[in-house]
Amino acid sequence: MSCWNGTKTRAYLRSRSKRPDWVRPDFGRRRFLVAGSLAAVAGGAGASVSRAEEGNSLVPEWTRSLGAGVDASPYGMPSPYEADVVRKNVDWLTPTRESSVNFTPLHALEGIVTPNGLCFERHHAGAAVVDPSAHRLLLHGMVDRPMTFTLEDLLRLPRISRFYFLECAANGGMEWRNAQMNAVQFTHGMVHCVQYTGVPLRLLLEHAGISDKAKWLLVEGGDGAAMTRSLPIDKALDDCMIALFMNGERLRTEQGYPLRLVVPGFEGSMWIKWLRRIEVGEGAWQTREETARYTDLMPDGRARRFTWEMDCKSVITTPCPENPIARKGTNLLRGLAWSGRGMIAEVHVSFDGGRNWRHAKLEGPVYDKCLTRFFLEDWSWNGEELYLQSRAVDSTGYVQPQMAALKKVRGVNSTYHNNAIQTWHVKPSGEVQNVRLG
Repeated sequence: MSCWNGTKTRAYLRSRSKRPDWVRPDFGRRRFLVAGSLAAVAGGAGASVSRAEEGNSLVPEWTRSLGAGVDASPYGMPSPYEADVVRKNVDWLTPTRESSVNFTPLHALEGIVTPNGLCFERHHAGAAVVDPSAHRLLLHGMVDRPMTFTLEDLLRLPRISRFYFLECAANGGMEWRNAQMNAVQFTHGMVHCVQYTGVPLRLLLEHAGISDKAKWLLVEGGDGAAMTRSLPIDKALDDCMIALFMNGERLRTEQGYPLRLVVPGFEGSMWIKWLRRIEVGEGAWQTREETARYTDLMPDGRARRFTWEMDCKSVITTPCPENPIARKGTNLLRGLAWSGRGMIAEVHVSFDGGRNWRHAKLEGPVYDKCLTRFFLEDWSWNGEELYLQSRAVDSTGYVQPQMAALKKVRGVNSTYHNNAIQTWHVKPSGEVQNVRLG
C-alpha cells in the first residue's frame, strides 16, 4: 500500500486536472443544464446575486455558541422550526375526543414513509395503555389446540417486515356531498404508510390447527370499545400479520401497543389495535361495526356491506391548499397514490379539470399495497388559472373514478370509501383551493 502525503496528493490532482479522462463527454453539458435550471427557479440572476452577497455577510448567532449535548433529547425530536408539522383534528367531527380522529400532515412529508409520530389516529374509546407483561393473545374457536400467547412468546417466533399503507374507510368522508375542507391534511390525511414487522397470522393459525369448516375469524381489541370485526380466513392466511414494530421501533400506544393486526389493503377498522382475541368460526359475526357502521346506504334503503378493500386513489400534495405556488416558472408537482388491490401502475395529471391528461412519473420504490410517490418533470406555471387533478391506475387495471361515477356505485349517502378524483383550483395569485367540478 502506498502512502500519500500532501505534496504527492496535490501533484496528483494537478495532473488529473490537465487530463480529466474520468469525466464523461456529456458531463460538462449536464452541469450547464443543471445550473441553467437552478437559475430559472431563482427567478432572476440579479436579485439572486444581491441576496447571496447579503447572506454571506451575515454571521448567524448559532455559530457563536455551543449547541445542546447528545443527551439533551434522548429520544430525538423534530426541529422547533417544524413545530407546525403535527397531526390535527377537526373539533366538530365527533361528539367526544375519545372517539375522534386526527389527520396526517401529508403536505409536509416526503417519500413514502410516514414518521411514527405523525401517523393519524382513530379510536373508538380512546388509546388504551396496555401493560405488555400482563397482555395475552387468545386464539380459540374451531381449532385443534386453543392457545394463549404472551408477548414474549410472540417475540420468539419468526418475523417478517413489509411496507403497507393504512387508510381509514372514512378518509375523505367529509367530501362526499361537496368540497368542504380546504386542506389536503383534512381531505386525505387519514392514511399513513410505515414498515411493519411482526409474526405472520398464518403461523399462529397453523400452530393452533384450524378446522376445515372454518371460514371466518373474529378479531377483538383490548381497548374500552372492544373493537371487533369479522375477517375472512382466506385473507388471514394470505398476508395478515401480528405487528410488534413499526418503522423499526415498538408500536406506539396510539397505534395499538403492544400488538395490532395488520390487514394489508383493507380498511383501517379491520386492523385491530391492542389485539387480545382471535376466534375461529364458520360465519361472520355480524358485529355492530359491520351492520350499523362501515356500510354504504344505497338509494333504495339497502346497505352494501363487507366492502373492505380500499380502492385505488391519488392526490396531489404539491401544489395543494397548504402549499400554494409561490412564483411563476419552474415548479414542483408531486403527489401520492395507493391501492388496496395491488401496486400503482400509472398516475395521470390534468391541468384543465380532466379534459386532457399527462403521464406522471412514479418514484420508486413501488410496492404492493403501499403509498407510491409520483411527480411531473419540466412543469412550468405561467400564472394562468388551473384545475389540477390526478388519476391513478392500479395493477388490476382499476382506474380512479370521478365523483359522479363513484356515486353510482356507493350511493349518495355514504361516508366511506371516497376514492374520487380530487380537484385543486389554482388561482392566478398562486393560492390553491379545494373545489368540486360538475
